[in-house]
Amino acid sequence: MDVKKLEEHIRTLATVAEAEAPFMSCYLDLSKGVAGYRDELDSRIQLLEKTLPVHSGRAFEEVKNVVEMCLYVAHLQRTKGLAVFARGGAEPFFLSLAFEVPLPNWIGLGSTPNIYHLVELKDNYDRYVILLMTETSSRIIGINLGEVTEQLWRSRPDLRRQVGHEWTKDHYQEHRRERTKLFINDQIHSLDKLISAGGYTHLMLAGNERMLAAIRKGLPKRLADKLVGSFPAGSTNRTSEIVASTLQAFLKHEEQDSQTVADKLITQIHQHGLAMAGTQDCMDAIRAGQADVLVMAKSYDPGQGWECRGCGHTELQPPSSNTCPKCKGGQLREFDIRGEIVRLAEQQQLSVEIVEQHDVLMRLGGIGCLLRYLAPANYMYSAA
Repeated sequence: MDVKKLEEHIRTLATVAEAEAPFMSCYLDLSKGVAGYRDELDSRIQLLEKTLPVHSGRAFEEVKNVVEMCLYVAHLQRTKGLAVFARGGAEPFFLSLAFEVPLPNWIGLGSTPNIYHLVELKDNYDRYVILLMTETSSRIIGINLGEVTEQLWRSRPDLRRQVGHEWTKDHYQEHRRERTKLFINDQIHSLDKLISAGGYTHLMLAGNERMLAAIRKGLPKRLADKLVGSFPAGSTNRTSEIVASTLQAFLKHEEQDSQTVADKLITQIHQHGLAMAGTQDCMDAIRAGQADVLVMAKSYDPGQGWECRGCGHTELQPPSSNTCPKCKGGQLREFDIRGEIVRLAEQQQLSVEIVEQHDVLMRLGGIGCLLRYLAPANYMYSAA
């Protein structure tokens, strides 16, 4: 699966309408085999089952069967991460997504799908290209969500020393250097075409130090700007080894990018600029169409909130009763606050940055927004 397809699935899930039956969002880490998820899955299923009314039993049984079926297929395909979104009953829904990178074990019920971990995956694992270059061959590998999506291989033509007086040692060495330069330029041209056609956003280099230096020197600016790192490797390295080596470096680069966005948020707050922080303010800004980028700490988890289906009144805490204090209606929808904010952000196709650790952001509640424009009250304050 590529990032564009994942984005389509996220948008679909973010706009799923509510129904009477509950929606299960199930994320599983299959990278360690059955032992890595089975106990947690079973215990969560048993616990969730006890919370449901009797009339939901059949719909929940349908969902359990769907999850087991998806697990069977995922094990056959040696999947590392599995996400299943399912609802039984009169308005059934089913979507199973398999990934080549692990997901956390997280199983929950709600009125709508919880897409937080998909959004986190999208933020962490963007698409990138690896160019592995040795004196005798090259390999161009396209990586999408941690999965190899395309590969180009090329061997360098043999350069044989001609017998006779037409080749001197200096002539031969000069010709060899020229052939190496042409070979490198040819691979850079192929790399440029692949990146442009595939929409890859980053580039990583692999090879010995001499070849890496030659490649970096030959990269045009548009490719040099995409370069995020390099590491030693040879032609005997397996593709899986190369991908594993680059993934860690790539994730580190992505975290640095997220830190930069979080720092920009703090700077804007210092300057009374286009930014705000805190759960309620960020949710209000997103709903008003004012937000541009949602910035969220990975450890941010404010718990449950609720919304009145009658008047739309929302409170970011568990309900104290089954009645809305504003309209006195009794149709309350409970939701996971983190999941709900991400769902609203994806409905508006906002950029979402998940930050591993940022002390100042945590002191601000773990969440903030960069804004498209200031609210009218801010304009009035600035003009005063």
